[in-house]
Amino acid sequence: MSTSATELMACSRVIPVVVLDDADAAVPLARALLAGGVPIMELTLRTPAALESIARVAEQVPDMLVGAGTITRPEQAAGAVAAGAGFLVSPGSPEPLVAAMLAAHVPVLPGVATATEALALLRHGVTEMKFFPAGPAGGLGYLEALAGPLPEISFCPTGGVDATNAVDYLALPNVACVGGSWLTPADLVRARRWDEISRLCLGAWSDEPPD
Repeated sequence: MSTSATELMACSRVIPVVVLDDADAAVPLARALLAGGVPIMELTLRTPAALESIARVAEQVPDMLVGAGTITRPEQAAGAVAAGAGFLVSPGSPEPLVAAMLAAHVPVLPGVATATEALALLRHGVTEMKFFPAGPAGGLGYLEALAGPLPEISFCPTGGVDATNAVDYLALPNVACVGGSWLTPADLVRARRWDEISRLCLGAWSDEPPD
């Protein structure tokens, strides 16, 4: 599935951030998200099962845009794309990591926490960014302050974003979507309660945060 970073951020108000310990859960989880109207998922490279999970979703669930998150080393970018990742997300944006992500030729959401980091990414032509960790880095007030001097940037805040404040973030003019794990709680994934995950996703499309 080919897309741009702008299209990536527009395809869902919430990008589920998923940590999987068992690759066997990847495909049914992807299908549960689709059933709930969420066609995108970020599988983080925090476990040994991550790359295999990405590969299975990419092969077996073609309607799901699956990406790799927690890209922290340059070599991970190419490896994730080789496994089938359609986009890349990082928690930070040091120059070598940004270069490797851009060289992978898929949409990227490099992480920033300051105006200086955002300006550095603009030099690379990157206008879509992850704001992380959103809560500790200043939250709603900080993002609102950035909208004036940096109107060309669209952010996806993650880290401290959940069902209680997602709507507030989404109301900001420079926030295109948010990321978080509340649509795929670890206990529901472990218990294979796919219908409940679909229900949580359906709530994310309303004007109110899900229950």
